[in-house]
Amino acid sequence: MTTHSPAVVWFRRDLRLHDHAALTAAVSSHDKVVCLFVLDERLLSGRGSSPNRAWFLKESLTALANEIASRGGELVVVRGRPEQTVVSVAKSVDASTVVISRDYSPFGRNRDQMARRALNQLGIGLEEFPGLLAVEPEDVTHPNGGAFSVFGAFYRRWAQVARRPVAPAPGRIATAVTPFSSELQDWRPERPDGTLLSGGESSALKRLDNWARDGLENYSRDRDRLDLEGTSRLSQDLRFGLVSPNQVLALAENCDDPKFVKEVAWREFYTHLAWHRPRVLRSPFRAEYAGLPWREDGESLAAWEGGRTGFPVVDAAMRQLVATGWMHNRARMVAASFLTKNLFIDYRNGERFFMRHLVDGDVAVNNGGWQWASSTGTDAQPYFRVFNPVLQGERFDPYGTYVRRWVPELSRVPLRFLHKPWTMPDEVQSASGCLVGRDYPSPIVAPEGAVERARAFFARAGER
Repeated sequence: MTTHSPAVVWFRRDLRLHDHAALTAAVSSHDKVVCLFVLDERLLSGRGSSPNRAWFLKESLTALANEIASRGGELVVVRGRPEQTVVSVAKSVDASTVVISRDYSPFGRNRDQMARRALNQLGIGLEEFPGLLAVEPEDVTHPNGGAFSVFGAFYRRWAQVARRPVAPAPGRIATAVTPFSSELQDWRPERPDGTLLSGGESSALKRLDNWARDGLENYSRDRDRLDLEGTSRLSQDLRFGLVSPNQVLALAENCDDPKFVKEVAWREFYTHLAWHRPRVLRSPFRAEYAGLPWREDGESLAAWEGGRTGFPVVDAAMRQLVATGWMHNRARMVAASFLTKNLFIDYRNGERFFMRHLVDGDVAVNNGGWQWASSTGTDAQPYFRVFNPVLQGERFDPYGTYVRRWVPELSRVPLRFLHKPWTMPDEVQSASGCLVGRDYPSPIVAPEGAVERARAFFARAGER
C-alpha cells in the first residue's frame, strides 16, 4: 500500500541504489520521495576529517546523483547540521517519515537521536533500516548479553545468522519537489596530492565483479603478498556503502575458502564492539594497558609518518598510504607494530595519521586494527608478538617489487640487502648509488632485540 505523503531518504554511508533497504522501502510505500545528503562540517573539516575521503565522497555523490537522475529523481545535497537541515527538508514537502540506514558509531547514534527528537516534535517519523552491516549488533551477542571480545567466538555466532536477500536497485524514483537547490556542484573539496581509486557505485560494482571473477579464488594464497594485487580493494567501497556487505558476501560465499568472509566479519566485529562498548574508541579495550608509558618522541613519529625510518617495508607502507590513500593490510600490521612495539609511541598517534589519509578510514575498524597491532585490544595473542620488518619484507615482498616501487632510492640495491640495507658493504652501497645515512636513512632504532624490549615495556605497565 502506498501513501501520498512523501518520504525523505537521508543518505549517509550508503551511497548506492542496489541493496538499499531504506530506499527500497520508501520507493515501494510512498508515491514520491526526496533523496537527501547533508554536508556536515563536523565530518568535512573536524578532528577526524580527511581530504582523501572528502574527494572520494564528492565523486561518489556525483555518481549517485547521476544514477538517481537516470531514474527520474534528484539528489538534493544541502550543507548544514542534520538535526536542522533534515527537519527543514522534510517539513518543506510535508513528509510523513524520514528513512535511514542505521548508523552504529557514537557520533552517528547521537546525531540520529537529535534528528529523531526534532522530527518527532513535528509529527514526522524516523525509520531505521539495516544496510551498513550484514548482521545487526543485537543478533550477535555473548551469552551474558554483551559484546563478544574474542573474534573466533564472534565469528562462529555471526556466521550462523541468516542474511537478508540482496535487493535490486529501484527502476524509478519519483521525486517530490523541494525549495532546496543542491549544493553539490558548489562544493569543491581540496584535491588530494595522491592518486585515489574512483568513487561511485558503478566503479565499486566493477571492482566487486572483477574481484569475484579474478581474485577471490587465489585470495588465501596471495592476500599477504605486498607485491601482488591479491586483495579485493573493496574497503573504501564498504566504508562509503557503494556496495553493501551483503552484496560482497553473496559472491564470496560461493567460494569454498572462508578466509575472505572472515575478513568481512573482522570489519563487523570491530563495529559491533564499538557499538556495545564505545569507550574503546577513546581508550584501550584492555584496561590494564591504559597507563602504558608511551614515549613522546616527535622526531621518530615524524620519521615514521614520512617513510624515513630506515626499515624499507615500513617506509614503503607509509609512502603508499600518503600517495594513494590506501595501504595493504599486511603493511598496515607491520607499520603499526613498528610504531608501537619498536618505537613505543602511543597507538593513537598512528590511528589519527591513518584516519587523516585513508580513504577507507572507519573509526571503529581503524581503532580495532590499531589496538590489535599494539596488543591493547581484543587480540588473543599477547604483547610479545612483534612483526619483524626485515622478515616480513623477505617473506611477503620476496622479489623486492613493493619496496622498489615506493622507495625508489633503493631500486638498485641487490635483493639480498634490500630489506636490511644497513648491512650493505661500502662498495655495494657505492655501486647501488645508495649510501645509507645519506641517500636512505640509517635505522632509527636498533634492528635487534625488539621482542625483548617489547616484553620489558609491557611488563613495566603490569607493575603499575
